[in-house]
Amino acid sequence: MANPEEEVIAIMKKTGIDLAATLPCDRIKNLLPLVSENFPEIRLTREENGVGICAGAYLAGGKPMMLIQSTGLGNMINALESLNVICKIPLPVLASWRGVYREGIEAQVPLGVHLSAILEGAGLEFTVIHEAEKLPLLENVIRDAFENLRPHIALISPKVWEGSECCAWEIAGMPEKPEVMERTCRFNFTRETLRPLMLRNDAICAIASELDDEITVINLGVPCKELYACRDRDLNFYMFGSMGLVSSIGLGIALRTKKTVVTFDGDGSLLMNPNALLEIAREAPKNLIIICLDNGAYGSTGSQETCALRYIDLEILANACGIQNTAKVNSREGLIEAFRKFRSMQELSFIHVILKPGNTGAPNIPLSPEEVTKRFKEALKAEN
Repeated sequence: MANPEEEVIAIMKKTGIDLAATLPCDRIKNLLPLVSENFPEIRLTREENGVGICAGAYLAGGKPMMLIQSTGLGNMINALESLNVICKIPLPVLASWRGVYREGIEAQVPLGVHLSAILEGAGLEFTVIHEAEKLPLLENVIRDAFENLRPHIALISPKVWEGSECCAWEIAGMPEKPEVMERTCRFNFTRETLRPLMLRNDAICAIASELDDEITVINLGVPCKELYACRDRDLNFYMFGSMGLVSSIGLGIALRTKKTVVTFDGDGSLLMNPNALLEIAREAPKNLIIICLDNGAYGSTGSQETCALRYIDLEILANACGIQNTAKVNSREGLIEAFRKFRSMQELSFIHVILKPGNTGAPNIPLSPEEVTKRFKEALKAEN
């Protein structure tokens, strides 16, 4: 009889999972190396990023799955509701359920004991698996997620792994860690202070005029409206919620297509989820260009000041995360020149666009999130 860890791998293979996004938990320490050995894997730094990356992978034709500790669900609920639920994007999640069975860490208990009620109250589908004999239910979780286009969470009790003889580090082999951690950093940034010359809409329209068969993902709120008004395309993915996940979605798409993927991110969005740049730099897809629209303000909520206005340079942040091809621009001509350069290079790139705060009167997008998702997914399928 297979160990429970091996049974999980068999179920994932049987259901066609082709990407695993993971964050560690002590209770599944024997499972995770087997996941690494059997599936393409993205090792996350924060759970919301996994929601975005998996959404992008699905839109580009993949069947992703997340494997996390249950505490991460507390970080994910808004993203699941405002991205997966409203856009009907499936996501099966294996969550190691902490705080409910022989828990030795007191801090795990409050969320753990209330988690099923929280998920039920949020309207998120979940299945409890209390013991190894119930692991076949995981197959139902995965199939339901993709058949009904929704998140479905498997809460796996630590009891499931009790008695397992699986020592995954012996089966898969633990990678050797270097005695000295080698990190290469190369900084290439503009020392001068660039005076903003354009509004965000000017920058969006400048890039839109250059698009051919590129795939685009754009931040929620007014930026979406401005791109739609400037140049709507089936290959535009408009976000309606889940702020901070623009470039994470772009990463998921870029890993499954050879087409150039362009994300229109913002200073407020990147500062809300700077971890996204870490995963992007580590995976380093050569076909991803991040356009950072930095007006120093939360433009869609009244132009309140962001930290980017006075305290942090987002190009330097991208460099520090490991993105080496960067540029800082403030004019239409400079932006188009940088975009053309990076598009021809076919290397992971980051363009920091210094902008004046301000919105246009672009009307609402006359499409529902579900309509946008269906149209975009069909367009990607036709392109690939």
